[in-house]
Amino acid sequence: MPGFELFGAEERKELNDVLETGILMRYGFDAARKGNWKSVELEKEICNTFGCNYAQLTSSGTAALTTVMSALGIGYGDEVITPSFTFVASFEAVLSVGAIPVLVDVDETLTLNPDAVRAAITPRTKCIMPVHMCGSMADLDTLKEICAEHHLLLLEDACQSIGGTYKGKALGTIGDAGTFSFDFVKTITCGEGGVVMTNNKEVYTKCDGYTDHGHDHLGVDRGADLHPFIGYNFRISELHAAVGLAQIRKLDTFLAIQKRNHAHLKSMLEQIPEISFRKIPEGGVDSCTFISWFLPTEELTKAVVAEMKVQGIIAGNFYWFDNNWHYIRKWDHLKKATTLNSLNPLQREALLKLQSTDFSVSDGILSRCVSTAISLAWTEDQIKDKGEKMVAVIQKILKEHTVSAA
Repeated sequence: MPGFELFGAEERKELNDVLETGILMRYGFDAARKGNWKSVELEKEICNTFGCNYAQLTSSGTAALTTVMSALGIGYGDEVITPSFTFVASFEAVLSVGAIPVLVDVDETLTLNPDAVRAAITPRTKCIMPVHMCGSMADLDTLKEICAEHHLLLLEDACQSIGGTYKGKALGTIGDAGTFSFDFVKTITCGEGGVVMTNNKEVYTKCDGYTDHGHDHLGVDRGADLHPFIGYNFRISELHAAVGLAQIRKLDTFLAIQKRNHAHLKSMLEQIPEISFRKIPEGGVDSCTFISWFLPTEELTKAVVAEMKVQGIIAGNFYWFDNNWHYIRKWDHLKKATTLNSLNPLQREALLKLQSTDFSVSDGILSRCVSTAISLAWTEDQIKDKGEKMVAVIQKILKEHTVSAA
């Protein structure tokens, strides 16, 4: 799955270009950098590769979300509808701009359930933020219809689905704006980094300034830049951008390997009739970073996960229902509104309500789901060995439960 599995001469070359000049900052020092503008080059490559008009690099995927929410005018008291199954960065970013995360159920796409979205809309709702988890996407056509009906923004958190597409368009380029993460375990890595993608020039211009203390970047002298608004320091460094530049040029290779390995492992798992797989919306193409599969009951799934641990084959298999980072069930810090600084009253009230919110629909889905990460480094023999061991464990548990039921 992660691009770091295939680091090589390409990354070293781009890094050395930067190290030879010693200019690690993306802005200024024009003469000393000797023509090396890795961040600018990477932003151009992102636009060309994913088909968006504008790209603004940031220091992380979380910073990208915070940046674009501010650029879209999302702030105090605004509600952002987002899924109960996501990464903690999604709600952290919402809170960082003073807005209110409204978490709702997912369906078997493992992303936003459109019916749950409709039911959650209030006069305060400003944005719907699907999170394209584990390589695949939400039902974007339906979400776009809901946004149009209620005059809402559509912001795609595509941090986990680089390379996925929906009806021919890259995930992250379909809504009003979208984001990728380039952290160490993403399909393309910068080590740390992220990007905002948009086709709206005004949104891009605001993101450009916001990530650099509000600089307007219109002059040749950085010290003379004007500051049309207050910004923050969410800049990426040239070293991080250099790694990403090498990585994005290998994306097609990464995706081809992922799809091959995904297909091989899936062909083994689908021989078990009791296994089903996540739903891919019509017109969607999974980036194949994970195979997400379901067993019929929570009891069976927990037994399989426990046996995989006993057999020493749990690595790379994620049971999100018991995961501390990705599902609301274990987010006590969120539900108790535990922060180091004071939240605004609307945020605090909304978070405390999460303690009594019914997420039984999501529980019924996540409690039966295991996601298996797809490695770029697997050999054919390793895939075969992994698949055979997983199948053996699943069949063992199914047989035991059939006998005990009789």
